[in-house]
Amino acid sequence: MKHQQQHSLFDQIEKNTSVKPDDLLKLVESLNGADFKDENTVRKVIGDVAKLAGKNVSQKQEDDLVKAIMNNNVPLDLASLSKWFQSK
Repeated sequence: MKHQQQHSLFDQIEKNTSVKPDDLLKLVESLNGADFKDENTVRKVIGDVAKLAGKNVSQKQEDDLVKAIMNNNVPLDLASLSKWFQSK
């Protein structure tokens, strides 16, 4: 049942974002053990996520994201995270 739920989740993500499950899994694997206190690592992750999502991230947005991530200032619940991104 868990495998079926994961498959369904990936199907929903692909349907809503056009991101292929394999690409998402590769991203997740690349984050495993990543040092989010290292600015270069954080910038690379932001670039990878933006590329995967097909979105452009301005230098200001990237700088704001880097600062927030490195200072542990990113909301963890979806509602707050959504509001946070809308304000950026």
